[in-house]
Amino acid sequence: MADNIADLGEFGLIEAVTARLPQGPGVLLGPGDDAAVLAAPDGRVVVTTDLLIEDRHFRRAWSEAVDVGHKAAAQNLADVVAMGARPTALTVGLGAPADLPTAWALGLADGLRGECEPLDVSVAGGDMVASDVIVVAVTALGDLQGRAPVTRAGARVGDLVAVCGRLGWSEAGFRVLSRGFRTPRAVVEAHRRPQVPYDAGPEAAMLGATAMCDVSDGLVADVGHIASASGMLIDLDPDAVVVDEPLQQVASALGADPVEWVLTGGEDHALVATFPAGTELPQRWRVIGTVTQASAPGRVHVGGEAYGGGSGHDHFRPH
Repeated sequence: MADNIADLGEFGLIEAVTARLPQGPGVLLGPGDDAAVLAAPDGRVVVTTDLLIEDRHFRRAWSEAVDVGHKAAAQNLADVVAMGARPTALTVGLGAPADLPTAWALGLADGLRGECEPLDVSVAGGDMVASDVIVVAVTALGDLQGRAPVTRAGARVGDLVAVCGRLGWSEAGFRVLSRGFRTPRAVVEAHRRPQVPYDAGPEAAMLGATAMCDVSDGLVADVGHIASASGMLIDLDPDAVVVDEPLQQVASALGADPVEWVLTGGEDHALVATFPAGTELPQRWRVIGTVTQASAPGRVHVGGEAYGGGSGHDHFRPH
């Protein structure tokens, strides 16, 4: 095997990568042609796209290639399940410098496969080009299985607001890595590889969720997306905010406030949804607030007041 992708060549790299990516039954025609052909039993397809750019979304000093593959798949698959859909396939575009080690590109493929295989999701194709920095572009597709999509725009007065998944863990891991440390390992791994509650998205749809969003930019920010799209005021209960022990440990060591990480930290890809009052939710869904009134523009309060902490992630705001 060639040491770097320039020695291997574009088509040699494509062959090496696709050999690591088995296709599921929903892929009628996989890699090797001008385009893939996928089954669409529902007659509708959920589609989403995200980019990861080296030194903006990941750093090779912090994450192995397999971690980047997991993360690239996870953040897209989370968007699919946040619509109440079941993920079915990915396509992946890779821009990379010519001197990128071949092992890194194959590790990326292994990470994509590792995140997708447990969900019966196929990596059905993609593209590769030369680039000054590594760019990973993923498009994910999903199947609504006959259900209506759960959008951000359906929250109603009186709805419960509930979350499923971890919050603040990725931010804690980022803070640890930024200080040059690699422990506690649990939060570092959470930053490298999000743990998405994939089956909770379709579950929420079947439970009658009126609106839903994945928490990629921060809880307050993403609840704000629901509030804005729905034209509602949403009040989060600060007493319902759970700060897990690993976050408390890191915050104590760094002299930080872990509650702010829970409220504004992104990239955990938990799911936050609104449900009609009285909905009996499974234990893993934790009620954290209510939709209190119509509001134009939509707003989010914490404990009855506008939140005075961070505002969550914005790609175009200086960092």
